[in-house]
Amino acid sequence: MKAVILLATLKKEGNSNTETLSEFFAEHLKKQNIESEIIKLVNYNISPGTYSDMGDGDEWPAILKKVLSADIIVFATPVWWGNHSSQMQMVIERMDELHDEIMEGNTSKLQGKAGGIIVTGDSDGAEHIIANTANFYNALGIGLPPFASLTVLWEGHAKGKDTPKEELMEKYRKEYDKTAEQMVKQLAGYIK
Repeated sequence: MKAVILLATLKKEGNSNTETLSEFFAEHLKKQNIESEIIKLVNYNISPGTYSDMGDGDEWPAILKKVLSADIIVFATPVWWGNHSSQMQMVIERMDELHDEIMEGNTSKLQGKAGGIIVTGDSDGAEHIIANTANFYNALGIGLPPFASLTVLWEGHAKGKDTPKEELMEKYRKEYDKTAEQMVKQLAGYIK
């Protein structure tokens, strides 16, 4: 079983709360013998658009190939103004062509895959992101099992706070181990 975590942090370098939470979650996938890859979107040249291949150096087609070959797809995003990040929105827009294919009467290329959601922030917005992502997953045939989201809203995630990675991991392991473990079991159970 394979999982792909599409990491939508806006930080190219330095400590990212969402990246650290994604790494924490990947540890739990590994404990259940699920191979995973974290794809840090901001490090790729992803052209704006609504097609699977926008040409001209666009790196999205290679990422999409990994998404299509995965059993589990996880969207990982920080909260910005009550919404997912611009990197996550770009993913949604780039997957629009897959929805076009469904609207033409074809079977979804993502049907039967399990979807999960990871959200970090310091204030409200996670419920809105989870609802929007669930709607998007539903439109593409990705199943969102119960308890398949991992949300950490904490003042240590505040913009400019720069909480050390070790402190983040300590908090996640202490307070979110059971949540992450249950999320992995739900995602894996959906595939089996």
